[in-house]
Amino acid sequence: MKKTLTLIAATLCLSATAQAHQAWLEQADGKAAVLRFGEFAENLRETSPGLLDHFGKPAATLISAKGESPLTVTRTADGFALSAGAGKGQSIAAEDPVFPLRTFKQGDKEITSWVWPGARYVTSLAAQAPKLALDVVPTGTAGEFQVVLKGQPLPKAKVAIAVQSGWSKEAHADEQGKVRFDLPWKGQYVIEASHIDRDPGVRPGASGAEKYDGINYVTTLSFVKADGVAPFPAGPAATPGK
Repeated sequence: MKKTLTLIAATLCLSATAQAHQAWLEQADGKAAVLRFGEFAENLRETSPGLLDHFGKPAATLISAKGESPLTVTRTADGFALSAGAGKGQSIAAEDPVFPLRTFKQGDKEITSWVWPGARYVTSLAAQAPKLALDVVPTGTAGEFQVVLKGQPLPKAKVAIAVQSGWSKEAHADEQGKVRFDLPWKGQYVIEASHIDRDPGVRPGASGAEKYDGINYVTTLSFVKADGVAPFPAGPAATPGK
C-alpha cells in the first residue's frame, strides 16, 4: 500500500512527508467513528497542529436502510471525531473535496493539482451502493470489492489491502472494477484505491475560482472481520509530521 501511494503522490509532487498518506475511518466498539489521516499499515496517525491541518473541510454521511444523515465532523488532536458511529447494517462515507492545491514544476511548466481523499466504513460486507467520488464497495461476494469512479466501475484500478501489523497485498481490478482478496486475519482491514485524473478544471475556492491541472483521487474502505487468524500486533506508533 505504501509503495502504491508513494508513486502516485510523487507523480503529483506533494510534500515529501505526506507522499504516502491516506484517510481512513475507524470505530471502536460502542464509540463514534473517527476519520484518521496518515498511514494505517505504518501505525501513523497525523496530528493537529501538523499535517492533519492539510484537510479543508471533510464531510461525513451515515448511510442506513432508512436513508442518509449528515454527521458533524470535529477536528481533534489526532483525527476528526464524527458525531456518531455506524450501527449494524450501516456504513459511513467521508471525503474532503477542497483539499489544498499544490503547485510544482514539470520541466518549464507549472502544474497545479490536488488530492481528493475519501473514506468509507462498513459494518458488513453485504453489497453497497457507491457514494464517494472514488469509492470502494463490497459486492456481497466473499472477498470481492468494486472500485467505482463517479458512479462508474473503474477498470484496471490498482488496489491494496492492509492490516495494522503491516501485512499487505496489491492487486489490479478487472474490467468491471472488481478485485478479490483473501481475508485471513481477524480485526480491521483497510482497502485503498487511487486514480489520477489529468483533465484540467476549475473549483470554487475561498478567494474565488481555483484552476487546476489534475486530481489525485485516493480512497479507502475499512471494515472489521470478527473471525480469522489472530493478527500480529501493530508496530510502534510512528512519529507524526510537522
